[in-house]
Amino acid sequence: MKTAAYWIEKLKLQKHPEGGWYHEVYLSEDVIPQTGLPAGFRGERSFSTSIYYLLEGNDFSAFHRIKSDEIWHYYGGNSAVEIITIERGKIKKLILGNDPDKGQKLQLVVPKNTWFAAQLPDKKGFALAGCTVSPGFHFDDFELAGERLLKELPEIKEQIRPLIKTK
Repeated sequence: MKTAAYWIEKLKLQKHPEGGWYHEVYLSEDVIPQTGLPAGFRGERSFSTSIYYLLEGNDFSAFHRIKSDEIWHYYGGNSAVEIITIERGKIKKLILGNDPDKGQKLQLVVPKNTWFAAQLPDKKGFALAGCTVSPGFHFDDFELAGERLLKELPEIKEQIRPLIKTK
């Protein structure tokens, strides 16, 4: 099996602000004008974007949200990926991986405007995934959670605190 270091080098992955490693693979040439987008978007967006995304060991994708739906695809590694969402103040855990007998899914959708984070259940492993976003991802649509989310959700703050990046 290839290692995390192998994939980081071969796919030219770089550190992501939310945690983990990424490389943009696809940016649609076609765009949606701002007038064709839901409220809250500033400017036009590509129809779609996709990235490679890798987590290894204790690294995690910190709680964040974006204004578009995000589809996660599992490509490989020696660990599944636990995706934690917050929906109506409740934590929901989904497992992205390649073992359906363990309830893992090869693809998962995180709905737009949903706070979510990701981590590996096996801290000795790594996972290579992909993320497809439509309308396409733009950092203007990205919000990293912080102390404010802990204050807004005091009943679950101890559960989500380990997956929040603070300054």
